[in-house]
Amino acid sequence: MLLKLILKHSKPYMGWIIAVVILQLATTVATLYLPSLNARIIDVGVVKADIDFIWRTGGLMLVVALIQVATAVAAVYFGAKTSMSVGRDIRQSVFEKVSTFSAQDVNKFGAATLITRGTNDVQQIQMLTLMALNFMITAPIMSIGGVIMAIREDPGLSWLVWVSVPLVLIVVGLLVIKLMPLFRDMQTRIDGINGVLREQITGIRVVRAFVREEHETQRYADANQKLTDLGVKVGNLFVLMFPAITMILHLSTAAVLWFGGHRVDNNQVEVGALTAFLQYLLQILMAVMMGTFMAMMIPRAMVSADRISEVLDSEPSMLDAAERQIALPTPGTVEFKNVSFGYPGAEAPVLNDISFTAKPGQTTAIIGSTGAGKTTLLNLIPRLYDATEGEILIGGVPLAELGRDTISRNISAVPQRPYLFSGTIGSNLRFGAQDATEDDLWEALKVAQADGFVAEREGQLDSKISQGGTNVSGGQRQRLCIARALAAKPSTYLFDDSFSALDVNTDARLRAALAEPTKDAAVIIVAQRVSTITGADQILVLDHGEIVARGTHEQLLETSETYQEIVASQLSVEEVA
Repeated sequence: MLLKLILKHSKPYMGWIIAVVILQLATTVATLYLPSLNARIIDVGVVKADIDFIWRTGGLMLVVALIQVATAVAAVYFGAKTSMSVGRDIRQSVFEKVSTFSAQDVNKFGAATLITRGTNDVQQIQMLTLMALNFMITAPIMSIGGVIMAIREDPGLSWLVWVSVPLVLIVVGLLVIKLMPLFRDMQTRIDGINGVLREQITGIRVVRAFVREEHETQRYADANQKLTDLGVKVGNLFVLMFPAITMILHLSTAAVLWFGGHRVDNNQVEVGALTAFLQYLLQILMAVMMGTFMAMMIPRAMVSADRISEVLDSEPSMLDAAERQIALPTPGTVEFKNVSFGYPGAEAPVLNDISFTAKPGQTTAIIGSTGAGKTTLLNLIPRLYDATEGEILIGGVPLAELGRDTISRNISAVPQRPYLFSGTIGSNLRFGAQDATEDDLWEALKVAQADGFVAEREGQLDSKISQGGTNVSGGQRQRLCIARALAAKPSTYLFDDSFSALDVNTDARLRAALAEPTKDAAVIIVAQRVSTITGADQILVLDHGEIVARGTHEQLLETSETYQEIVASQLSVEEVA
């Protein structure tokens, strides 16, 4: 899976990869050639006191060394460029895949793990790609070439190569086997700590309101300690590995000097050849150590690749229809036909046999007790979820046959929890209407009763908005979200309890101002306050996922006991009359 993921995303950069391979080959050949030249200087130039030979060979060594440096620098440059590009493309692929997920798919993975997989996991693949491009050619050729060159210099000491190299490989292999499960746990614990941190940042107001700072601090400390303990275990294995490899390196050097010294005394080998053999042995072991660095990263990268591939190979639970030009027979009409919906794993459906029609120029209100399924019903219209049973038609066309662009052009929703993106007020208002003029934006703000406070802010439409809109009040954030929906000028407006953060006077003014821009559109409102929906053309009373009554305010006051109870709990006798 790791190799498949890297190869798939590195295809556009094959030219750079080929350049890296050629440069690494040149570097490796130059590195292998240098000890041999050094041996010739010692055995020929120094022994025979041939100064000219020393200068010629030394000059050649200098040229080879300069070539080695130049090719090594160029190889690292192209390797880094390729690995960073591969990492960028994998991140882009993960983001594009996640953007196709429905709310149900996101909940299946969890927001925290999706963030980790798109950042930390991709970074592991990126770093392994960088190491592989730097060492995948050098390490094996250096090892094989070093063995050949060492045996060529002194076959009698070749047994030292066959002893030291397998020892290093055995040590590395055992440690990699130990590291694999630890790295898998480490990525899971990074998910955990991200999840805790995300919850605490998002719910900081709740934490402070209930004075739970100490509890949340301890919860984060526990998650952090678990990750730390696992990191220490991994570190302990690394602590064992490097001294073990270093010991093998030094013992090999001592063995070459000991046995090689006797061979020099016996005139079985020249001093220069022995020196070259030692350098080749060190090069071999250094190449193995380079491979070790890669080996350290491979287990974690394999785990990360599996986690990334799990996201990339995941098929969205809701498949988008192919985007094409579809003429809606009845724009603005929303029709539910015997729609039922249940969340995955739930014991019972949230909605049962829902049927109604919302028409252009009319306001349809949905009211009911908490947990009745009002928000879920509204979320089915822009296709955040797919109905379990039944059919939803937008403009006379089944929802499943419409592409995302068509849905977004015809439907604007103001969610129950208003959310603004980092940027400016203008960029947020243009979120659903990229070509909206400033006059269009000010008109939308005026209807949403937000033009006053926007005009007072420094920069006005260019005023900065922080992530989530945390630098404006709840009521201001609510009104900006309403203005954003109005700026898109759709044929259907969805308001999910969107007036709850407004005071009664602002609520009344806003609803009065909405009449003109929404006169030709269908308006569907989920409301908690009865006063918000008394003028609706039809009111649907939802109870336990079923429509138990429908009609106007006056009709329901006469016919629906459930509606009467809701009204009685909110309005005085005079207000009801």
